[in-house]
Amino acid sequence: MALLQPFRGLRPPKDLVQQIAAPPYDVMNRDEARAFSAGNEKSFFHVSRPEIEFGPDVDEHADVVYARGRENLNRFRQAGWLRMDEAPVFYVYRQKMGAHVQTGLVAAASVEEYDDGRIRKHELTRADKEDDRTRHIDALGANDEPVFLTYRADPAIDALIAEATRSTPEYDFTTEDGIGHTFWVLDRSMNPRIQRAFEKVPRLYIADGHHRSAAASRVRKLRRARGEAGAGHDGFLAVIFPHDQMQILDYNRVVKDLRGMTPEAFLARISGKFEIDDELPGKKPGALHHFGLYLQGRWRRLRPKPGTFPNTPVGGLDVSILQNNLLGPVLGIGDPRTDRRIHFVGGIRGTEELERLVDSGEYAVAFSMFPTSLEQLMAIADANEIMPPKSTWFEPKLRSGLVLHPFDAAPLGA
Repeated sequence: MALLQPFRGLRPPKDLVQQIAAPPYDVMNRDEARAFSAGNEKSFFHVSRPEIEFGPDVDEHADVVYARGRENLNRFRQAGWLRMDEAPVFYVYRQKMGAHVQTGLVAAASVEEYDDGRIRKHELTRADKEDDRTRHIDALGANDEPVFLTYRADPAIDALIAEATRSTPEYDFTTEDGIGHTFWVLDRSMNPRIQRAFEKVPRLYIADGHHRSAAASRVRKLRRARGEAGAGHDGFLAVIFPHDQMQILDYNRVVKDLRGMTPEAFLARISGKFEIDDELPGKKPGALHHFGLYLQGRWRRLRPKPGTFPNTPVGGLDVSILQNNLLGPVLGIGDPRTDRRIHFVGGIRGTEELERLVDSGEYAVAFSMFPTSLEQLMAIADANEIMPPKSTWFEPKLRSGLVLHPFDAAPLGA
């Protein structure tokens, strides 16, 4: 069962939400976040990325940076830029990106369900990123950015969310990237109905936000060990979408060199495991187990030969097939997490970016991928297996700053 809780959200007034809302903390580097926030003291990056207020001589993981995040959160509250709702409620968040629309429930998900595996993972986390988010969340005393969760769609929940969104939304705006964001504050009377509906959902799945959810678990342990009162740290901020509304884009690869081979030798080498077609219409693979290959200004299609990969949840992923049959044995990319010869390009940037990188001479070869499906993701999570790195790219990204999940409603500055 999915144990979701309403909460007293800390959020902007209507007239400030577009100034405050910012991209997720991990989609921009420090300089990009600083540029995005330039001239805007209300940008949520002052809370989620407080290192933008320090020069390059200050380590972004220094104690003073996490303390500044807490100071800025207090400043936002004191100025009235973030205000606490009077009662625990659920929220609904809808995003529109072109023709794609996804609508999810905003709630406090259960850390206990994450710890015992009822909220399923499909990725490994990096210790340094976990450490960073743990210190950040603990310093704030709040989850400031949501974890992106999904579940197998349920018609009864669809009907309930449709009912909830017939009311007038609290926020409705479009960001600089053309994505529409609509946000409802639900009436408190809906709390029991929503909780009962989700209690019938056997599992939730992390789509994006593995480090944030792992950090929430660590913060709960820390605060319990310190004997801190209150149960706010037992939950973490999440937006929960039905799986049939989710959009996964391709996550493509470029490699700097051919490991000393000529293009002709490279093509001959990979022909042992792949059928090579001389053309690729549209520059993108049109089906599962098809790959695009861009080399010397020309697109080709690759298809793995029968029997060259295992029919298992992980082994049958296209990213696994490419890694195990080409990137590793042919190009020597042993660990794509750490090898600097490989670079990953989200599908939102298009095949033009792959062509640009190769045509510039900075990279030698590019591979366009067919997107991983939600069904594949859930099958791997259900099998307690782990996806290879850079398997999924979700769009649109959730904006930060629309609502925070504070651990308590204590007086300001406590």
